Amino acid sequence: MTKSSHRTWLTAAGSALAGVAGLLLPVFGAAGAAQAADSGIHVSNGRVYEANGNEFVMRGVNHAHAWYPGETDAIADIAAKGANTVRVVLSSGDRWTETSASQVSSIIGDCKTNKVICVLEVHDTTGYGEDGAAATLDQAADYWIGVKSALQGQEDYVVVNIGNEPFGNSGYTAWTGATKSAIGKLRNAGIENALMVDAPNWGQDWSNTMRDNAASVFASDPRRNTIFSIHMYGVYDTAAEVQGYLNHFVSNGLPIVVGEFGDNHSDGNPDENAIMATARSLRVGYLGWSWSGNGSGVEYLDMVTGFDAGSLTAWGNRFFNGADGIAATSTRATIYGGGGNDGGGDTGGTAPNGYPYCVNGAASDPDGDGWGWENSRSCVVRGSSADTGSGGGSTGGTAPNGYPYCVNGTASDPDGDGWGWESNRSCVVRGSSADR
Repeated sequence: MTKSSHRTWLTAAGSALAGVAGLLLPVFGAAGAAQAADSGIHVSNGRVYEANGNEFVMRGVNHAHAWYPGETDAIADIAAKGANTVRVVLSSGDRWTETSASQVSSIIGDCKTNKVICVLEVHDTTGYGEDGAAATLDQAADYWIGVKSALQGQEDYVVVNIGNEPFGNSGYTAWTGATKSAIGKLRNAGIENALMVDAPNWGQDWSNTMRDNAASVFASDPRRNTIFSIHMYGVYDTAAEVQGYLNHFVSNGLPIVVGEFGDNHSDGNPDENAIMATARSLRVGYLGWSWSGNGSGVEYLDMVTGFDAGSLTAWGNRFFNGADGIAATSTRATIYGGGGNDGGGDTGGTAPNGYPYCVNGAASDPDGDGWGWENSRSCVVRGSSADTGSGGGSTGGTAPNGYPYCVNGTASDPDGDGWGWESNRSCVVRGSSADR
């Protein structure tokens, strides 16, 4: 997301391309596994883990620090709402005032004090090839090397998002080579943090450039520790598009997060319900745009008004308190003694079937059936086959297509097509023709 309005990404060709299926080669051979990072925040088998082996699913907010450096309470306020991650906008100095190494250290300190994981991103690359003011990924890599002193030793807490939306809708075929080159440059310079790479096409990858080349980009990282980030705005206005894109990465063992999304946009109306429900079902991270400070006609993307944590907007209330939102799905990183979805509890929340979620996720489920054992009682692995609505909860669980199951079953489906309506949103009747 830029400080000004996004461009219109969706074209006739792009819309068609967005629905095309593709194949990725397997990326986890013996050689790749031998070199994979196993310390700090790291990737393993397509999932993101902490150093202790606990799976970590990002549930966070974007904060525009580079444009509002005086809003020093933002990270604390975001953390207080229950987010476990903050994606922080920095500047390499190529377009806006450079964020210095000392400022980066201060931001990391704020993240650690408030017990959230920091995703740090350079925003100057936004729309390169189409926006003449944008910097290259190579320039962004030079910036990260220049602030390396602030990153070293912070691998447990910090993910380096190399450059925001690094190509627009022109010249985006260069994304693969430029991304591989930037990853290599950072690794050769001794930066060992988990890396995150944004998609081209203003982050939305309607051309499937990132999707179709993700395997080779991942393999190019000698640490096998790169996370892919898709930004979901108007291109992703249907559940099928959301599910198709995210499922492709998950089924191919490639780590993916939704690095930005909103509930509306000038280029189309993204399906935020499908984004959040699908991310929950697939155990994929998401980072909503953005805390506050949007302008140029997209002020509706502010989660709070005027950086006032007590003034949630409609989007902010949906994001934090709605179905599949922060309050319901965010779990603090265990490096901070986490596990609670309230920012400080000792449980992972309660599954729809009435059992507690496992604090340690799949690590508590050695046989992989979705049921774990913690604190002398059974627990449910979030997003697993056991995470369904068999009774006792306030929702019916999530269907494979990303929509919630109807709590009231066929009573909510008067026309018998398998789709019902509850709580102002569509739901799926369990076992119906729509349950797929």
